[in-house]
Amino acid sequence: MKISVCGKGGSGKSVITAMLARGMADRGYRVLVIDSDESNAGLHRMLGFEKPPVPLLDLAGGRQQIRNVFPKTPQGQAAHGTNVLSSPEICLDDIPARHIVRMDNVSLVTVGKILRPLEGCACPMGVLGGEFLAKLRLQPTEVAVADMEAGVEHFGRGVERGIDCVLIVVDPSFESVLLAGRVNSMAVEMGISRTWAVLNRVTSDGMAAKLRGELVARGVATIGTIPYDADIFDACFEGRPVQSGQVADEIARIVDRLLDSGPALIQREKS
Repeated sequence: MKISVCGKGGSGKSVITAMLARGMADRGYRVLVIDSDESNAGLHRMLGFEKPPVPLLDLAGGRQQIRNVFPKTPQGQAAHGTNVLSSPEICLDDIPARHIVRMDNVSLVTVGKILRPLEGCACPMGVLGGEFLAKLRLQPTEVAVADMEAGVEHFGRGVERGIDCVLIVVDPSFESVLLAGRVNSMAVEMGISRTWAVLNRVTSDGMAAKLRGELVARGVATIGTIPYDADIFDACFEGRPVQSGQVADEIARIVDRLLDSGPALIQREKS
C-alpha cells in the first residue's frame, strides 16, 4: 500500500505521517516514509533520525537533470539506464545507502528541498516524487507513507498517480475543511477510492462532531480522530521524536482500518 498524507499547511501532516509509520512498523511491516514536502525540514527528527538522507534530487543529478533521468522511448515507456531512478521498477533495497536512512522497520527518503533564494520552483521535485512513487514496487509486508506538500498542487502535477490511499489531515478550521473537499474530489477523479480524513488536534467531542458533519456534507468520510496532545506539541517544538502516547489507541485503530480497508469499508463509511 502507498499512502499519501496531505492537507492544509500546519494541519499536522508530518506528525500524522510519523505516527502512522511507527504504527505500521509495530505491526511488523517494513515502512518507507517519503518526505515529499520541499519546505518542511523536521520530519526526520519526528521519526527519530539525527539527520535526513541525501535527497533523491541529488541522485538524479540536480534539478536540471530531472528530465534526462526519466528518458522516454517513442512508445512513451521509461527507458533503461544505470541510475536506479531510471529503472522501470524501484524496490526498497534498490535505493542507494546514502539516499535512505533506516531504523528498525522504518526507512526515510527525501525527494528534495528548496534551500536557497532564487533557486526556482518546486516543479522538479514534483516530477521526481511522482516518478518515484509510480515506479516504487512494494512487497506484501511493505508500506509507503508519503508526506506531501501543503495544498493541492501535487495533485495538479499528478504525483498521486502511483498512490493507493489518500489521507487528508483536517484541523479545526474552515480552510482545512474546504481543502479536504477539494482533495477528495481530485482523488476521486484520479480513481483513488480509498480517501479519508483524519481529524487532528481536536479539543472536544463537540468539535469532532462538527468537523465530521462539515466533511460529510462535502462527501468526505473520516477514518479517525486525533485529540490535541500537549506532549506531541512539545516534541514538535523541541525537535524530538514524536511518540503516540495518549493517542496511541486511536493511531492503532486508524492503522488497522487502513490495513483492512476494502470496498466494504469504503461503502460503509460513505453511507
